Amino acid sequence: MSKFNRGIASTLRQPSELVAHGLASAADLPDLERVAARYAVAVTPAMAALIDPDDPNDPIARQYIPSVEELTMQRGETADPIGDHSHSPVEGIVHRYPDRVLFKLVHVCAVYCRFCFRREMVGPGRESALSQRIYRSALDYIRARGEIWEVILTGGDPLMLSPRRLAEIMADLAAIDHVRIVRLHTRIPVADPARVDEEMVAALKVAGATTWVALHANHPRELTAAARTACARLVDAGIPMVSQSVLLRGVNDDAATLEALMRAFVECRIKPYYLHHGDLAPGTAHLRTTLEKGQELMRALRGRVSGLCQPDYVLDIPGGHGKAPVGPNYLSDANSLPQANSLHQEGEPHPELRYRVVDYCGDVHLYPPNR
Repeated sequence: MSKFNRGIASTLRQPSELVAHGLASAADLPDLERVAARYAVAVTPAMAALIDPDDPNDPIARQYIPSVEELTMQRGETADPIGDHSHSPVEGIVHRYPDRVLFKLVHVCAVYCRFCFRREMVGPGRESALSQRIYRSALDYIRARGEIWEVILTGGDPLMLSPRRLAEIMADLAAIDHVRIVRLHTRIPVADPARVDEEMVAALKVAGATTWVALHANHPRELTAAARTACARLVDAGIPMVSQSVLLRGVNDDAATLEALMRAFVECRIKPYYLHHGDLAPGTAHLRTTLEKGQELMRALRGRVSGLCQPDYVLDIPGGHGKAPVGPNYLSDANSLPQANSLHQEGEPHPELRYRVVDYCGDVHLYPPNR
């Protein structure tokens, strides 16, 4: 149990509750109520227990506790920063890539991240789940397109559904011959780990398709003993896991924190998958880093941890154009750049078309072309 645990028994959803439990200042209450009127707020007991009330820059608080800065929109920010709507042929489906679709089953989460790119689409007041008519229409869309190999369950958080309902959905998808992979994107193992019980795990396993779970966590403190136990239940049941994280200013934008986070994932048998650059969601500029900062951190990570711990640093191109890797480049044409200082003998001319390669220490080496 966290040393910051205040004995909170239920999810905090109102700014007044955050103030009452010492997670926000009473002086900020009017501003926080303005934020909460626009964007959903929810902090589970598991997450509240991790917040240090004496640290004004607590990295867990920055993820979940609303800030008046969220009311300031920057140029380029939009309610649909990654273009879900433009790639939604039927309600509930986003079909951006040929072989896979997002299936947005629910519009609620256990916790609401202050940087969420779907923050205008999720939370109380939205329909909690798809109607049966919309659900069946989405299934028909998937069934009619043989190129769809993978279905990604998202929302909202699909693990907010009951095990019974999840088992029905998994069976419906596995019954479609060309659907071979069902991936679930979730924060539940860290935000509400007790929810990942034997019944939930059993619901995710289905004959006819392979289940993967992608866990979203951004700071090593989120991987508590309870969270690790929840992840172990999934992995021990034969469900492989990958991670998703968002690069966030004041949360994980230093090499030591990223190193600890990626090592923690691997210790939990979770393969680091994506490190997302912050999307242009409204009111999130105070949490975004620069791309240059992200590249600098990825260079540092390359030298600090093994390949098992390396995520892909990616940017969702605004407008729905998909993800692009934006990590640092280690290879270039030596003939167009200053001479390298390795693999070069004094007085020896540089062969044409030689490559310039940078190692994890920043030293430059030359590599000959393949003849």
